Amino acid sequence: MNAPSTTFRDYLLMHVVVAAWGFTAILGKWVTLPPVDVAVWRTGLATLVFALLAARHGGLKLGWRESWPLVGVGALLGVHWVLFFLSARLSTASVCLAAMPTAMLWCSIIEPVIDGSRRWRPLELAVGMVMVGAVWLIYQVEFRHWQGFTVAIVAAVFAALFATSTKQQISHRHWSVIGTYQMGGAFIAALLCRPFLEKGPLPLLPDARSALGLAFLVLVCTVAAYAGFMKALRTMSVFSMNVIYNLEPVYGIVLAMLVFGSSEFMSPGFYVGAGVIITSVLILPWLRGWVERR
Repeated sequence: MNAPSTTFRDYLLMHVVVAAWGFTAILGKWVTLPPVDVAVWRTGLATLVFALLAARHGGLKLGWRESWPLVGVGALLGVHWVLFFLSARLSTASVCLAAMPTAMLWCSIIEPVIDGSRRWRPLELAVGMVMVGAVWLIYQVEFRHWQGFTVAIVAAVFAALFATSTKQQISHRHWSVIGTYQMGGAFIAALLCRPFLEKGPLPLLPDARSALGLAFLVLVCTVAAYAGFMKALRTMSVFSMNVIYNLEPVYGIVLAMLVFGSSEFMSPGFYVGAGVIITSVLILPWLRGWVERR
C-alpha cells in the first residue's frame, strides 16, 4: 500500500501549526499572570482537553511501565515552558524566540548520549559552533537582555531533552493518549516550580484578559497545533517538516513586532545574530543530505 502523497494543504497546515507555536511567546507576554502560572494553567487545561479527546479513542488506561516514562518526559516539557514564558517576560518575545533554534545544537549533543546507536555528526557540531558565535554576538549587542536570553537558552536545552526523549516513546497509542500523560507530567513539573518563583503553591486566578489568552493558548497553540502536527506527520517527510518547523522564530519575531510594536524592535546586530542562527538550522537539512550523498 502506497503512503499518502503530500498535498499543498499539508504544507499549508504545517505552516499554520508553526505560526501558532511562534505565537506562544507573544501570548505568554500578553497574559498578565506570572510566567510560571501561565505554564501551570496551560498544561493543566491542556491535560483535561487531551483526556477528553483520548476518552473517544480507547481511553487512558496504561500500565505503569508505559505511563510513567510519558509523565517523566512531560515534566521536561513543563520546565521548558516555565523557562520559556519567564524568558519572554524578562526580555522580549523576539529575544526568547531567537534562542529557541539552538535546541538543534543541544539535540546533536544530547541524542548520541540517550540513543547509543546514533553517533556524533561533525557537520551538526560545526553548525553548532556557528550558532555559538551568533549567540555571542547577540550577547554583545543586546546585553541589556542577557537574563532573558540566558533563560531562553536553558529553555532550549530542556526542549532538546524533551524532543530527544519523546523520539524514544513513539508507540501505537493515539496521539491524544500520549499527549494526556505528557501534558500531565508537564502540569506537575510546572506546579512544583511555582513555590520557587512565586509566593504560594497554587497559581493565581486569571482575569478576563488572561482567561481569553489562556483559552487561545490551550485550544489553538497547544491542542489544535499538536493535532495538526500529527496529521501532517502522516504524509510529510521528516526533512520537509524540519525545514518548516525551523521557521517558527521567523513567524514569531514578525508577529511580535506586529503585536507589540516598537518595544520589540532590536538593534541591527541582534537581527544579524538571529539571522545566522535561523539560517543555520534552515540549511542544515540540505547540508546533511549533500554530505550523505557524497
